[in-house]
Amino acid sequence: MPLRSSSVRLARGVSPWLLPTVATAAVSLAKARHSGRWAAAAVPATALAAGMLWFFRDPEREIGQGRVICPADGVVQSIVPWEDGRTRVAIFMSPLNVHVNRAPVAGTVASVEHVPGGYVPAFDKESEFNERVVWRFDSELGDIEMVQIAGAVARRIVPYVPQGCKVEQGERIGLIRFGSRVDVYLPEGIEPAVEVGEKTTAGVTRLDRD
Repeated sequence: MPLRSSSVRLARGVSPWLLPTVATAAVSLAKARHSGRWAAAAVPATALAAGMLWFFRDPEREIGQGRVICPADGVVQSIVPWEDGRTRVAIFMSPLNVHVNRAPVAGTVASVEHVPGGYVPAFDKESEFNERVVWRFDSELGDIEMVQIAGAVARRIVPYVPQGCKVEQGERIGLIRFGSRVDVYLPEGIEPAVEVGEKTTAGVTRLDRD
């Protein structure tokens, strides 16, 4: 398996969450020197800011090999044969995972569709009706569908690239704040190389079997 780079940056699209949190922590720490009340407030504020920095990390990756690679860090939640011959691989992202998603294939973004919906936990069967963003990629394998699904905490999906844009395999294409679920539909005739319960790494883990 390719090694991941040690270089880490912050994900795009996190400013509305991160900046107020860091600013609050900074003010609390500055005033804590002269006030016990501010000192008490500085502890949770600093912990929250540190948590945000961890949640929104965006490490560099050495992209893996394969016709279809995993778009999300997480755990394979289910592998379901679809009626049209495709296979859906669902990846559950916890709040501790990296939230940046990557293109499973190289090609052109044929469409990016936002679909309104609910916000039940991503591991719940009813999450099929959650708010989501449906991606379609025109690739050498044909039409590849990927779906970013919001969960109980993740209430904002931030696409990075628009329809018509060409992307490389493993390129950053969007963010789900605080984790949730990402589904990839493998084309008919392509067997999954992962199993339910297996941990995945975005841009690294191979989803298709030779």
